[in-house]
Amino acid sequence: MPRIAKWAAIAVLPLCGCQTMADPAPPASSSGSTLFADEFNAGALDRSKWNVEGPAFWVNNEQQAYVDAPETIQMLPEGSVEGADGGVLALKPVFREGYKTPTGRTADFISGRIDTSEKFAFTYGTASARIKMPDAVGVWPAFWLLGYGEWPGSGETDIMEYVGEKGWTAVAMHGPGYSGETPLVNRFYFDDGTDVTSWHVYSVDRSPDELVFKVDGRPTYRVTRAMVEHYGKWVYDRPQYVILNFALGGVYPSKVNGIEEPYSGLPQATVSRIQRGDIAMYVDWVRVEKAVGE
Repeated sequence: MPRIAKWAAIAVLPLCGCQTMADPAPPASSSGSTLFADEFNAGALDRSKWNVEGPAFWVNNEQQAYVDAPETIQMLPEGSVEGADGGVLALKPVFREGYKTPTGRTADFISGRIDTSEKFAFTYGTASARIKMPDAVGVWPAFWLLGYGEWPGSGETDIMEYVGEKGWTAVAMHGPGYSGETPLVNRFYFDDGTDVTSWHVYSVDRSPDELVFKVDGRPTYRVTRAMVEHYGKWVYDRPQYVILNFALGGVYPSKVNGIEEPYSGLPQATVSRIQRGDIAMYVDWVRVEKAVGE
């Protein structure tokens, strides 16, 4: 989902054996260590923190156009979503048959994507978000980081990607020599009793020589500088900014589910639910904390 192209995690992914995760309560922020935070309690998107992507942007054969609209980027008040701590950001796909983008592309769906480019970026520390996702085949919501400059040399850190199989999420890293069907990728499988439709905290710890991905505070995948440099240059010693988006269909979902009709990666059952308005990605909060010892 970067600004140039992304064919992330479409190879067969290695498995991760992990313990059962209960629906977590929001962890308290470390006093004095917060670099960035949005609890989504203000009633409107804080545009001093976030940019909103527009419809000219398109990658990965995704089936939506991104539109800055109250339909696609919603701020829900406290009590709207069970289990949330206060207000909630909802990124929501909307059926809009025949929507024309400024580039002349036609899309039958619109959706939301926000980022902190040129407003906030960080090099070392922990980025985390508390997210609840729908059980819907072919959706492609994500929480990730992207560096500045031309992709993939700018570096990309996929903290959480989901393509509509509710039992697992994926992480990945992309950079020079290891982009696209990157070898630096992993699936996290939830144990029985929980899945993506419960609230979970997805995070990554960034340090000079490794990145550690976590779900609900428990490590699920560790990537070292040596692992990366087996394939190409380590580019995680420079700032990356935060992205949240809700894509539909395209290369990653279609590689997983094999669906091409009525849309690439997106079955009619999911289309019908989007038409009814009952699919969204809910974000309780986003936080970035300083690295320990800084």
